[in-house]
Amino acid sequence: MKILLTGGSGMVGRNLQQHALAGQHQLLAPSSKELNLFDAKQVQQWLSENQPDLIIHAAGRVGGIQANMREPVRFLTENLDMGQNLVLAARASGIKRLLNIGSSCMYPRNREGALQESDILTGELEPTNEGYALAKITVARLCDYISRETPEFIYRTIIPCNLYGAFDKFDPRWSHLIPAILHKLHQAKLNGEASVEIWGDGTARREFMFAEDLCEAMSACIERFDELPDYMNVGLGYDYMVNEYYQAAAEVVGYTGTFHFDLTKPVGMARKLTDVSRATSFGWTASHSLKEGLSKTYQYYLDYLKQG
Repeated sequence: MKILLTGGSGMVGRNLQQHALAGQHQLLAPSSKELNLFDAKQVQQWLSENQPDLIIHAAGRVGGIQANMREPVRFLTENLDMGQNLVLAARASGIKRLLNIGSSCMYPRNREGALQESDILTGELEPTNEGYALAKITVARLCDYISRETPEFIYRTIIPCNLYGAFDKFDPRWSHLIPAILHKLHQAKLNGEASVEIWGDGTARREFMFAEDLCEAMSACIERFDELPDYMNVGLGYDYMVNEYYQAAAEVVGYTGTFHFDLTKPVGMARKLTDVSRATSFGWTASHSLKEGLSKTYQYYLDYLKQG
């Protein structure tokens, strides 16, 4: 198949281009200069000229809690504009299959149990990333509405849990939890720091999946696309405390100091765990352990530092 991949320069996109999938299909990953998703006319023209068999929409403005709190307007408008322009142009161009990459930020905050796909729009969103979540929900619903109106258009959304891995962002201004932890611990080790700060008390729970596992899931989705439900969580189905991520990462990095807590800092949702029943029924489960994923990511980080 000829597959359009948006967001080819991002973490998910770059991992996917190194996956076996890229050798099995013709994967088109134009740069933002070649395909500006903010320009609806250009998107329409590109799709009309290239006519991909399937679209994977992985492009997005992403960042950690600090970035989302600092620039909510940007996270809302940019993600909404990119998604809306692409999905509507795909329909206008007669492209029948589209795989939209959602986010677990789409779910209501502070739910006790695992988050099921039917929970979307049933409660208040987490304020620290509300703009990003609203954009992701809207684009996912747009895909759903198109498929309802015209069932021959199979537009599906998979909802990954939090991700980490090669090609992640390690700059503290933009990084998510795990790359931020690896960077912080590496610097603390180099500088001989006796203690490292953790935001909050470290008991908040998070589900982080290694990015290569998402690529495996996406490959399975593409091969059996017509079997996909409208929405499907792609995650581990289990989580760890923030403190446990710090402890596991310290072992990988070789940091032997202690940790201290800043209870004045925001920590986001107390827990965000996805229910993976649909993915399990679809026949997919993640394969990397936390230690395996952290070790591969830390090696990438070391290579990244060497490259300057």
